[in-house]
Amino acid sequence: MSFDGTVTRAVTEELNQKLFSGRITKIHQPDPADITMTIRSQGKNHQLFFSVNPNFARFHLTELKFTNPQEPPMFTMVLRKHLEGSILESVTQDGLERIVSFHFKGRNELGDVSHKILILELMGRHSNMIFVDKDSGLILDCLKHIPPSLSKRSVMPGQPYTSPPYTDKLNPLEADEELIRRKIDYNSGKIAEQVRDRFAGMSPQVVQEIMHRSGLVNRESLPKAFVETMRQLIDGDYTPQIIRHQKETFSVIDLTHLNGEKTSYDSVSEMLDSYYENKAERDRVKQQAHDLERFIRNEYQKNKKKLKKLKQTMNDTEKAVEDQKAGELVTAHMHLIRPGDKHVTVIDYYDEAQPEVNIPLDPDKSPSENAQQFFKRYRKRQTAAIHVKKQMRQAQKEMRYLDTLIQQLAMASTEDLKEIRNELETEGYLKKKRTSKKQKKPAKPKPEKFISSENIEIYVGKNNTQNEYVTMRMARQNDTWLHTKDIPGSHVVIRSENFGEVTLHEAANLAAYFSKSRMSAQVPVDYTLIRHVRKPNGAKPGYVIYDQQTTLFVTPDEDQVKSLRQRVLKAD
Repeated sequence: MSFDGTVTRAVTEELNQKLFSGRITKIHQPDPADITMTIRSQGKNHQLFFSVNPNFARFHLTELKFTNPQEPPMFTMVLRKHLEGSILESVTQDGLERIVSFHFKGRNELGDVSHKILILELMGRHSNMIFVDKDSGLILDCLKHIPPSLSKRSVMPGQPYTSPPYTDKLNPLEADEELIRRKIDYNSGKIAEQVRDRFAGMSPQVVQEIMHRSGLVNRESLPKAFVETMRQLIDGDYTPQIIRHQKETFSVIDLTHLNGEKTSYDSVSEMLDSYYENKAERDRVKQQAHDLERFIRNEYQKNKKKLKKLKQTMNDTEKAVEDQKAGELVTAHMHLIRPGDKHVTVIDYYDEAQPEVNIPLDPDKSPSENAQQFFKRYRKRQTAAIHVKKQMRQAQKEMRYLDTLIQQLAMASTEDLKEIRNELETEGYLKKKRTSKKQKKPAKPKPEKFISSENIEIYVGKNNTQNEYVTMRMARQNDTWLHTKDIPGSHVVIRSENFGEVTLHEAANLAAYFSKSRMSAQVPVDYTLIRHVRKPNGAKPGYVIYDQQTTLFVTPDEDQVKSLRQRVLKAD
């Protein structure tokens, strides 16, 4: 289900209840399309999240944590200048449209009272966040600048704010049964399409629910079901839920027409947090990682083709033994060779059956020179075999390394992605980006922290930089280290010498989940003490060898991973 007008209304009402007269204390922009505000209200800090992401445009309270850039973007600076310390007076929705206004009251530089409006327009790829001075009606700034050359409705700082062009759709909250009877043509069919086309803010799921509730659709049953459903919204009778059937969907009203597993939530924001927790992040990372993943896969394919050619060359070098034998046979039978002979037939005394073999010769060379030519070819192929084996080992090592990076990209966050790119630049795969600014000291890696059911800290490296840090620097000698056996995956460390089987199996589950075999069953996971783990000289980032290990077999459990992650949030 999309973030439609009904969900917008439910979130708006929740914010008015929880954030009324709240004071804005912090404003951040973790992503170009996202804004977070910390609002102190009713003795508690609330984090309000806004997004104009084309695929996940929304707003709601959130318990999730975000990583903010070191340098705040300009839009954030403008919001901070005008809104920090201000009071949120109200949140209003335009009918059942997905246009929401946040009204703030504060003071300007002169100490005079000023009123500002932050307008959130949730319209798919046209979504935008526009900051307006209420007194002048002028736009102070907007998340997306839209010049006149791109649209008839220009949205730029310094211009008057104008509402988006509205359709002639009706507000369903104001509709009565008689109006619905007049607007729906029951003889033409396509009743659901008519309802959607004539009334604003109605997603296909809500329309289908109204149709389902009306039973046999006619002039009496449909208007009655329509008005009763809208009455739920007017009365604030919400039942936030996520339904898992053919695909996952969410709603603020009970969708009785859908069969599937339903999970209910105490608030709309809690439901939205659960639904969008990984989806938006994965979409964002997927877009950012597209070129990087393509580069790594191309490098992998290059090494794969190189390895294939090297194997063919290796097959050719195996003929070295035949060259040596031919040289020795020619040497032993020189008396049979006459000048100008193109071949000689001799007895192969290396074979117990002593068969006769025909050896080709160069007629322009003497018998001795022919023998030396075979020995020279033998030595050349032997030398080539040594180099080919070395290159094959190097290609295989490269492929293992690149395969590990591909696995890490599949589960990377935005920050993880930056560390992977920096690693590729350091290793010489990518050119380092030139910058005129003074290079800042790299931030300390932040492996993900989990807390076991026994309250033991477990750390997981999400990329090679984090793997090296958690294994070689963070962990103590008697901490326990885990990794999937012969499978690309994360380094996992249990930060304790004393723990039970529960913690060990939970850590093994994390190692299996954050690996290439996360969708498999019975994944082998090795564990040993950190003092038995070491990094060979010259090894690729994240590569270690270890011994004295024990192997567990676990089936990755995503619910358990979420549970361990939630324990960290509660502890913080």
